[in-house]
Amino acid sequence: MVFASRTSLRERLTKMANGETIESYVPARLDALPWSSWHWLIVLSLGATWILDGLEVTLAGALGGVLTRPETLGLTPARVGASATSYLAGAVLGALLFGYGTDRFGRKKLFFITVAVYLIGTALSAFSWNFWSYAFFRAVTGAGIGGEYAAINSAIDELIPARVRGRVDLMINGSYWVGAALGAAATLFLLDPRRIPIWLGWRLAFGIGAILGLSVIFFRRWIPESPRWLMIHGRNPEAEQIVGEVERKIGVAKSSAVADRRNRDLFATRIRTRTHTPWHEIWDAIVREHRRRSFLGFVLMLTQAFFYNAIFFTYALVLMRFYSVPEQNVGSYLLPFALGNVLGPLLLGHLFDTVGRKKMITITYGLAGILLALTGWLFHAGVLTAQTQTLAWTIIFFIASAAASSAYLTVSEIFPLEIRALAIAIFYAIGTLTGGVGAPLLFGWIIGTGSITALFIGYLVAAVLMIFGAIVEAWIGVPAERQSLEHVAAPLSSKGL
Repeated sequence: MVFASRTSLRERLTKMANGETIESYVPARLDALPWSSWHWLIVLSLGATWILDGLEVTLAGALGGVLTRPETLGLTPARVGASATSYLAGAVLGALLFGYGTDRFGRKKLFFITVAVYLIGTALSAFSWNFWSYAFFRAVTGAGIGGEYAAINSAIDELIPARVRGRVDLMINGSYWVGAALGAAATLFLLDPRRIPIWLGWRLAFGIGAILGLSVIFFRRWIPESPRWLMIHGRNPEAEQIVGEVERKIGVAKSSAVADRRNRDLFATRIRTRTHTPWHEIWDAIVREHRRRSFLGFVLMLTQAFFYNAIFFTYALVLMRFYSVPEQNVGSYLLPFALGNVLGPLLLGHLFDTVGRKKMITITYGLAGILLALTGWLFHAGVLTAQTQTLAWTIIFFIASAAASSAYLTVSEIFPLEIRALAIAIFYAIGTLTGGVGAPLLFGWIIGTGSITALFIGYLVAAVLMIFGAIVEAWIGVPAERQSLEHVAAPLSSKGL
C-alpha cells in the first residue's frame, strides 16, 4: 500500500507538471531587472569556466613544443596536433551528453557534474606516461569543458537582462583569454629549465588547472537554477520565489502594491508546462521549423572553430619551426595574443547590443578573414618576424575573438528555451567536429612538412571560411538585440496558446 501510494503521488505530481497551462511574468521580470551585484556574481561564477578552458588550451598549445622532447613524452608534431584533436573530440561528446542533461535535469545540476569531470581529466593529464594516456586524459578534460559550454551559455542568456545580453555573453565567453594569459604567464616560469626541470615543469602546469577548478565549485553554490527552466518544468512557484528574492535583494520591489503595479506593466509568457521535451519534437524544431537558423548556427560555429583551432593549437609549433623561438619562450609570445582576444569582446561587445547582431557579426567575421589572408600572404613572402607575426595575430584575433563569441551567443538565443542547451551542444559538436577536430591534425601535419606554401594555403582556407560565415550572417542572421528570449524564439510549450 505504501509503495502504491508513493507511486500514485508521483504520477499526480508528473501530471501537474506536464500539461498545466500557466501565465508567468518570470521572463519579463528577469529582463526588467537593473544591473546589480547579483549579476556581477553570475558573470564571475560563469566566466570562471572559460578562464579554465583558456588555461587548458593555452597550456596544451604552449606545451606542444616541450612534449616533443625525449625527456617528456617524445611526441611528434603530428601527435601534438592529434592530442589537441582528442581534447576537442572529448569536448564534442561531453557537449552532447551534458547538453541533453542540462535541458532535462536543469542548468545548476550539470554545473557541478561538468566541472568535476574537468577536474579529474586535467589532474590525470599531469600523470600521463605516453601519447595514448595523454590523449585519453585530454579527451576526459575536454568532455567536462564541452558540457560546460551548453550549461553555461544557456544559463547566461536566461539570467541576464535582454538589453545587455549580447555584451555580457561576449564578455563571459571572452574571459577564456584571461585563462589563456594566465597559462602563458605560468609556462614562462614552469618551462624555464633554470627553475624547474623540463620533465617536471609540464606536469606541474596541468596541476594549475585542477587547483583553480576547485574555486569554481565554491562560486557555483551562489548561482540559482534558471527560473525560466523551472517555469517550463512546472515549478513556477520556485521560479517566482527566486526572482522575488533577487528583486528584494537589489531593492526593486519594496512592497506588494509596487510589485503588483509593476507586473501589470510587463508582458506575461503563456506556456503549457512539461517534464521533458520528446525527441521527435526536438528533431522537428531543429530540422524543420528552425532549419534556416540551424544552418546559420552550423556555419558560424564551423567557421570560427576551424579558424581558431587551425592557428591556436599549433601556435607554438609555428613559432618554433619557422621563427626558431625556444620552447621556453613561447609563453611570452602568447601573452599579447591573449590580451588581444580579451580586449576584443570587452571593447566591441556593447556594439552587438546597440549597432545590432547582424551588422556586427557580419563585420567581425568578414574582417577577421580578410586580415588572416593578408597576414598569410606576408608570412609566405617572408617579411614577418616572430614579433611582427605575433602582432599581426594579436590584431586579427582582437576582431576574431568577438566573432567567435558571437557564434555562441547566436546559437544560445535563437532556439526555444526547452532545447536551448541541446541546440548549443549540437551546433558546437557539429562545428567542432567538422571545423575544429580536423584543423589541428591538418595544420600539425603541414607544419611537420616544413612547407611555408602549404601553411599559407591552410591559412587561406581558414580565411575564406570566415568570409563565408560573414556572408551567411548577412543573409539570414537574426536581429536579436535587446529582445526577450521568448520573443526571439517562442517556447515550444507556448504553441497554440
